[in-house]
Amino acid sequence: MAPRAEEQPRSVESRASWLVAWSVLAIMAVAYGGPLIIVVALKPIAADLGDARAVPSLASSVAFLGAGAGGVLMGWIAGRVGVRRVALFGAAMIAAGLALASLGAAWQLLVGYGVLAGFFGVGSLFAPLLTYVTLWFDRRRGTALALVSSGQYVAGTIWPALLERLIAAFGWQRTMLLFGLFAAAVIAPLAAIVLRPPPIPPSGGGIAHGPRSGAKVLGMPPNLTLALFAIASFLCCVPMAMPAAHLVAFCTDLGISATRGAAMLSVLLLAAFMARQFWGWVADRIGGLSTVFLGSSAQAVSMALFLSTQDEALLFAVSAIYGLGFSGIIPSYVLAVRELFPASEAAWRIPSMLFLSLSGMAFGAWFAGALYDHYGYYAPAFAAGIVANLANLVIVGFLVARRGLHRPRFATA
Repeated sequence: MAPRAEEQPRSVESRASWLVAWSVLAIMAVAYGGPLIIVVALKPIAADLGDARAVPSLASSVAFLGAGAGGVLMGWIAGRVGVRRVALFGAAMIAAGLALASLGAAWQLLVGYGVLAGFFGVGSLFAPLLTYVTLWFDRRRGTALALVSSGQYVAGTIWPALLERLIAAFGWQRTMLLFGLFAAAVIAPLAAIVLRPPPIPPSGGGIAHGPRSGAKVLGMPPNLTLALFAIASFLCCVPMAMPAAHLVAFCTDLGISATRGAAMLSVLLLAAFMARQFWGWVADRIGGLSTVFLGSSAQAVSMALFLSTQDEALLFAVSAIYGLGFSGIIPSYVLAVRELFPASEAAWRIPSMLFLSLSGMAFGAWFAGALYDHYGYYAPAFAAGIVANLANLVIVGFLVARRGLHRPRFATA
């Protein structure tokens, strides 16, 4: 006999939850267009700054690093003043950061992307909004996280080809300035209209109540478990950043046009967006930690494929395969934290872990550029990324084994 309605586990999910999720996706799709300007214009920017790719690569890196560090601070602030105010501030900082970066000096590029657009801009959006969305969902949290964390891939599908044409027509500096103004004009109204306080979990137990505060996680002290999560996320994000940040330049080194390279980047990120929805569906069924292991394994295999060919058609296929492989990892880490730790600790645990994730993205993007400057080609960078990926699999495999010995209750809120 089916349980009576009053016996059904109560849920915070509603139609409003999905309105919030789709709006956050739109915000992130615009916010992540700014860093793509560096990816598409890497060689012109390097030419204007002395022909060293490490400088624009470092700007891309500090944007990720700043967003990760800013997410910790701004996530804490959002928990006290509300996510709407923080998001409005972030929109203004993205515009200010791209305006400063557009002035053309190396320090302006680094400060504009690292401090303003990164720390205060995307830092006010990515981690705080992912945490915010988890509070609107309990039954389909993995699916919702897969959707909203796909903003970078939606941006990668929409913007590279358009940015390549704008840069060719107006130059990279004017393109940065115009995109910053556009981002503020889109993000600020969405944040003001849609971002309101999340629902209060229903009392009385059920799926709205998560793990007990202070309890061991996977049989270990909770902070140790989080530290292992964070280290693993850093290691998997080092290779994750390399093709995304250097694909256009990699193609032009092989004699493939920048236009085709930008199209290849769009294919990679479109495949990632589509696959991320599948990974979200998987995560809702097998849990976040197991999904991390599967996604990281797929990333290691697809990363190795970049070393196997220089043919344009095959590189399009490899880009699509790579996008299919790595796309589910980051939201699955977030889901695993929400499954294993109390909801009351999400506002600082999720941004802290994402800080290490984005630090890995930052290091990977810079390291690939530095290795290219030293060796003159990208194979050593991709090989180093594969080594980092294998180290990640060792840690995640250990955590999965611990879960088998100390299986938690996946009752989250």
